[in-house]
Amino acid sequence: MTGKKRSAKAAQHGARLTHLDAHGRVRMVDVGAKPITRREAIARGAIRMAPATLAAITDGSLKKGEAIATARLAGIMAAKRTHELIPLCHQLPLELVEVEFRPAPAEATLHVQARAVTSARTGVEMEALIAASVAALTIYDMAKAIDRAMTIEAIRLVRKSGGRSGEYARPDESAWS
Repeated sequence: MTGKKRSAKAAQHGARLTHLDAHGRVRMVDVGAKPITRREAIARGAIRMAPATLAAITDGSLKKGEAIATARLAGIMAAKRTHELIPLCHQLPLELVEVEFRPAPAEATLHVQARAVTSARTGVEMEALIAASVAALTIYDMAKAIDRAMTIEAIRLVRKSGGRSGEYARPDESAWS
């Protein structure tokens, strides 16, 4: 589909793709006139695995070392480099990136949550999504020697606040304590 057809289709649905100019060409959005506001985003994902793999991760017995600490650090580092990974993302002054894990032994799943916060002219959704994704990928890397069948699932934005579009909260997602 050409850029013009995509733009026409978006216009029909009342949406405007901000990364396309009037001619349907890809562009970086000019955020210079937007006010600086506090922005926060939370993203989550899950890594499904064999029960023994989850046990090895949570008890720290993997041969590669402490998977959760390594994945937490990888997620934080990745969030700081989002603008290098996603072509049209702006570089943001991140004030906080948190990456947390919640094992669910009954599901043989390790849930991951990433939270990113900034005071800037554009949001931190991509930073939170990148952090959750890279943290999940790092868990896979740390445990693949014992379980190559792991799956990374349901990477999603759970909540965002700040900016012109305001609040967003995914239905049926409870807050982590």
